[in-house]
Amino acid sequence: MLPEDCVSTILSLTSPLDACRSSLVSSTFSSAAQSDVVWERFLPSDYQELLLRLVKAFNFYTKRELFFYLCNPVLIDGGRKSFKIEKSSGKKSYLLSARELFITWATEPMYWSWQQHVPESRFTEVVELRTISWLEIYGKIRTQMLSRNTIYGAYLVMKISNRAYGLETKPFEISVEVGNQKVSCGTVSMTGHDKKKQLKNCKHTLRTMSIFASNDLIMSERNDGWMEIKLGEFFTGENDEEVKMSLTETKGYHLKAGLVIEGIELRPMH
Repeated sequence: MLPEDCVSTILSLTSPLDACRSSLVSSTFSSAAQSDVVWERFLPSDYQELLLRLVKAFNFYTKRELFFYLCNPVLIDGGRKSFKIEKSSGKKSYLLSARELFITWATEPMYWSWQQHVPESRFTEVVELRTISWLEIYGKIRTQMLSRNTIYGAYLVMKISNRAYGLETKPFEISVEVGNQKVSCGTVSMTGHDKKKQLKNCKHTLRTMSIFASNDLIMSERNDGWMEIKLGEFFTGENDEEVKMSLTETKGYHLKAGLVIEGIELRPMH
């Protein structure tokens, strides 16, 4: 027979999933589970700053309404990033657009073609490789932008066009660095969905997670119509550090074409 505000405080110490389940217990729990006390706790601590970065403003009446709005991808920072939170945990995910990445010679029309308003992309632009002899793709983010004490996966979101060639000739090196420490690395070969990743484990450190299983697919399909390549994993911890994710050629020069890049996604691992 606890007061409703006490029940709300208790529910705020659980998770969004637990709060939704608890609302089925009784009318008191149902009412308590709607409280702003509960849903403000589940929102990211910097949610007010994030709202200022939205491309399209959103008017909301309750924190619960805001929470579920942010569970779907929204554009921020002038449309160069996409942000969302997970329904079950409230943890943050980002997708850095191709414009947010460092891509070798991406501003040269001879090598790369910037395409606008691709229907399946959430961004206004994606970039397609025309032809190039050396490929480097880097992305950066600060751990303070992500959820603390969380294992994240970094994924290159891409497609292979019909005019592709040369991508399967040699493997690419993938890596993730936190601060000045490489915490995940390996190689991938873009030879098809049924081929295996070939891995070179980095020296194990306390911050290095189990990188990948040897039977992971090179590319996996996403629900949004794109493919993804896992670049690695890292742990955010409590300190603010720079995370650098990359896909580069391991050695040699050869012509290649047909890689279409939407961006690099960072999302919590389960």
